[in-house]
Amino acid sequence: MTDRECVELLQWAAPRLRLRWEGFRRVRGQVCKRIGRRLKALGLSDPGAYRARLEAEPSEWDVLDALCRVTISRFYRDARVFDVLCQDLLPARLASLRARGEATLRAWSAGCASGEEPYTLSVLFYLGLEPRFPGARLSLVATDADAGLLARAARGCYPRGALRELPRAWAERAFPGPGDEPCLAPEYRRAVDFRQQDLRSQMPDGPFHLVLCRNVAFTYFAPPLQREVLSRLVARLVPGGLLVIGGHESLPEGALGLTRAAGPLPVFARTDV
Repeated sequence: MTDRECVELLQWAAPRLRLRWEGFRRVRGQVCKRIGRRLKALGLSDPGAYRARLEAEPSEWDVLDALCRVTISRFYRDARVFDVLCQDLLPARLASLRARGEATLRAWSAGCASGEEPYTLSVLFYLGLEPRFPGARLSLVATDADAGLLARAARGCYPRGALRELPRAWAERAFPGPGDEPCLAPEYRRAVDFRQQDLRSQMPDGPFHLVLCRNVAFTYFAPPLQREVLSRLVARLVPGGLLVIGGHESLPEGALGLTRAAGPLPVFARTDV
């Protein structure tokens, strides 16, 4: 299958999955390789034959949907975002909670892949925030549609290259083991509740003080679905709660109830209540 053939297939199939082809433009190599392997496994000669298979067997759409999930992730991705969360935004939230006699910061990582993002937040909380707010607790839900990725997340072991952006002192404490694929220490796993949920149809109830929805909904979802998802995300934020999206993403037109919370960084606060 050539690149052009794969692009044409994605352009045809994406709207039927409520996705947008443009989101795959820069990362299509990963998806095209998977689709190519699927064609080979099915004994199909070309994408046209696969389109006919999709039309004849509706269950194959679920397979294609899974093949279209992009899984690029690493610890402390977009460091400036995590820096501002650790230094400014979350301390302010924890101080507010403490003033009201509360102690638990509730967060959700949507589209968590193999766990790098929620575990980053856990390490940040316990090493960057808890020493400044003794008695503070973290309740962290992490969701993804892919059971295989969630199994890797539950294992909690990663190649050292995935840790290269995590502050060195934190990496040494959180991943104390030797070898090329160290495992996260148990104390940084306990607060994370992994759940298999497809963001397009399922979400945890909330409410949350912080929602991380990065490089999923506002990259790959079709615009009408983006607006639906955004409305449900905002509804799950507490007043003043924070929504973080990807560094190269933008919110859909007409997004209401949010304002920027960290200058040009992709961090927004709920303001409609």
